[in-house]
Amino acid sequence: MNGLLEVRVTAIHQLTPLIREFTLEGRNGRLPGFSAGSHVQVNMPLGERTLRNAYSLLGDPADSGHYRIAVRLQEDSRGGSRFMHEQVRVGDRLQLSPPANLFAPHSLARHHLMIAGGIGITPFLAYIAELSGGDASLSLHYACRGGLTDAYRDELAERLGDDLHIYDGAAGERLDLSALLGEQPLGTHLYVCGPESLLEAVRQTAVGLGWEEGRIHWEAFASAEPGEPFVAELAGSGRRIEVAADYSLLEALEQAGIEVPNLCRGGVCGQCSTRYLAGEVDHRDSFLDPHERASQLMPCVSRACGGQSLLLDL
Repeated sequence: MNGLLEVRVTAIHQLTPLIREFTLEGRNGRLPGFSAGSHVQVNMPLGERTLRNAYSLLGDPADSGHYRIAVRLQEDSRGGSRFMHEQVRVGDRLQLSPPANLFAPHSLARHHLMIAGGIGITPFLAYIAELSGGDASLSLHYACRGGLTDAYRDELAERLGDDLHIYDGAAGERLDLSALLGEQPLGTHLYVCGPESLLEAVRQTAVGLGWEEGRIHWEAFASAEPGEPFVAELAGSGRRIEVAADYSLLEALEQAGIEVPNLCRGGVCGQCSTRYLAGEVDHRDSFLDPHERASQLMPCVSRACGGQSLLLDL
């Protein structure tokens, strides 16, 4: 990936047993500016492969002298979160992509309703910093597990007061989505970030209550799930690319020197959409509609069905 930024880790804070925050500074103390909702991809060298994981920038967009990201240690980590938690130290240098934004707050919203699950709180810290500078109306509903995934709880309480609503799963507290989404004023925009189960529940509930699609916004940075190994053949050159069980098709293409445009690496943004000519696809994205899936796939998350082969229009 061209245009990478080189940064130095200047601070690491263990916020909970599962969540670490990293402060990153650029060479000569300068970094590109960013807006609320932006993320970066961090390059993580793991032996013969390089993982690229996306993390939200959680600092104040008005202060781009440094970046802050938070990483949750995943129990089923393929190496990315484990690399950040166990190998990265203060003083280390990392490479990351320039900030990209697929999840910006809507400028004309009458009210900003934010729903976060666990580490999905990170983009909303930048939202709050940016929106609090004006007269924006906002509220945050935060589902977490006390002592494990409730990072920034005290900071949020101080900044938001009565506009913060915490649902501690460890204490049996649950968010009633139907009640919450059914009582919002006209002009409200809904933003959700967290695990796929939360995103799906929020989207289904909102649509069922008549919310317009254009007022529902979400972000997910889930890593590609493993599957059976398969082969991708490139129609233009006849090359055959072997995709291991624990690699995504996008990662296998990148390792073979084939650059595919990408941003989220989680099947949400559509940037890496690739045409295929033959084969049966296990579509795992949240972007393509059924008609598009007949000829397009998202290599960041989707795979061949049953270990079969795919013919790509590349």
